Amino acid sequence: MSNKRDLRLDQFGISKHRYRELSNFCLQYKEFIAEKNSCYDLSGVAITGMPHGTGVSDPTANKAERAYKLGRNIELIEQTAIEACGELYPYIIKSVSEGIPWEYLSPPIGRRQFYQERRKFFYLLSLKK
Repeated sequence: MSNKRDLRLDQFGISKHRYRELSNFCLQYKEFIAEKNSCYDLSGVAITGMPHGTGVSDPTANKAERAYKLGRNIELIEQTAIEACGELYPYIIKSVSEGIPWEYLSPPIGRRQFYQERRKFFYLLSLKK
């Protein structure tokens, strides 16, 4: 268990467990991007099962489907950050996806305002997810 303190979102109707779910989803942001990029690697058709063509899988289609799902997750995080705080969205994304606190990000707003925008982000993400 991490020594990271949970954000209090009771005023938004988000429980501690829901917050952790959303936070862990955001922590996967860089993994989503890396995996989506790896979906564009070249691969051939794999033959499985019966030799009469009944067991042909299509790895290209599987990768395209996976890339689409990952893209939706990436877009969900980015669009929610933009909707929550406008121009400050890169700071919010960096904070929620890498766990970097306000002190190390140096955003152009104060600490209290930053964490208020971060709470708004999690509230909007909870509504969308």
